Amino acid sequence: MIAQTESIMATTPPVIQAKITSDPVKLPLMPLLIAVVLGVVIATSGVGGIVYYLLRAGKVPIRAAAATSTPSAAAPLKTHMVALEPLLVNLADSSGSAFLRVGLTLELADSGDGNQQKKSTESKSTPKDTDAALRDAALTVLGRETSERLLAPEGKEIVKKELKDALAKRNSGVKVVDLFFTDFLVQR
Repeated sequence: MIAQTESIMATTPPVIQAKITSDPVKLPLMPLLIAVVLGVVIATSGVGGIVYYLLRAGKVPIRAAAATSTPSAAAPLKTHMVALEPLLVNLADSSGSAFLRVGLTLELADSGDGNQQKKSTESKSTPKDTDAALRDAALTVLGRETSERLLAPEGKEIVKKELKDALAKRNSGVKVVDLFFTDFLVQR
């Protein structure tokens, strides 16, 4: 029997011991890094494109107040209205007989609290002086206008802008927030 077991052992292949090496497997680092960066860029641009499409298509509701928040929205501007007496102005037409009757109401910004406003009006000028300065600036601007320009589709808006600029320039202590025409009559 011993002879048989020796013959069986002799026919079995000898066990080969694997040689364990301490050398790590080297991966190609540059192509792997490029692939990862490229994948991140493609994924980010894909998600960004989808979000942009959804926002533009109106599929994702966004509050307008949150999107357009400004520092002035935190503290609302305090204003008051000043109605000027109607003005009668000769226009700069070539015929010399055209005139404008206009009523103006100005929305003026309050300067600080009530105590500061009282001190500034007492020291600088009285309300009648301010009213006279506003009327003078309005008469000067409106006296340069022609009836054709005032009656044009954008004429009133152009005159409003010119009036706001002139009032801000001539009266630095008064900040005009808005200007409203309460009467507007052009006679040729």
